[in-house]
Amino acid sequence: MRRVLISSLGGLIVFLLIAPTAWAGKFNPAEFPLRVHIIYRNGVRHYDRPGGYGAASSLDQVDGMGGADLFENGQPLGFDFNYSCGQPITSMPGYETFMARWKKPDRVIEILMPVMGGKPGEMNSCELNVSMKQDAVYVRHNGGVTEEPAAKFKEWMVRHQYDPEHGLNVPINAPAEPPAQNGAPDQPSQPQGPPSGTQ
Repeated sequence: MRRVLISSLGGLIVFLLIAPTAWAGKFNPAEFPLRVHIIYRNGVRHYDRPGGYGAASSLDQVDGMGGADLFENGQPLGFDFNYSCGQPITSMPGYETFMARWKKPDRVIEILMPVMGGKPGEMNSCELNVSMKQDAVYVRHNGGVTEEPAAKFKEWMVRHQYDPEHGLNVPINAPAEPPAQNGAPDQPSQPQGPPSGTQ
């Protein structure tokens, strides 16, 4: 019995040590302590056709812009951003956030997001060029997006026990957040786009 228990504990410890690496692939989640909540975004998808016109195309990159909130050291702060990445920025439900880290303080933030069509837990990164707000955050309100003072939003976070840096991604006793306002969906670049029937 004791040998079985020790063996089980050993297996659990090995799993806990390996799981984060398997989950993130080439990225270590511990290196992404910040959290980013994308409030709105839109973009343009660019496809390449390696065989020329009429050949199958593949997504080359997505360029876009948007607005988001950063959570760092318990404090929220809004920012505007633009990006050029190998895949669209995926929508996150409700108040969920992306893991993030600074690449260049106050200028470039790197976020982790699931690989489109990849294995469960496989992640890609995307760099956002940011312009930080002075003392404001973005909030969704009545189907739109507005700004409010960061201190007021921090009070709301405390009142509803919302702390995405520590895994508290679902506010307690808070009204349901309106659906994500992603602006216009990512549009294919002109004149060429994906073959018909693909998204």
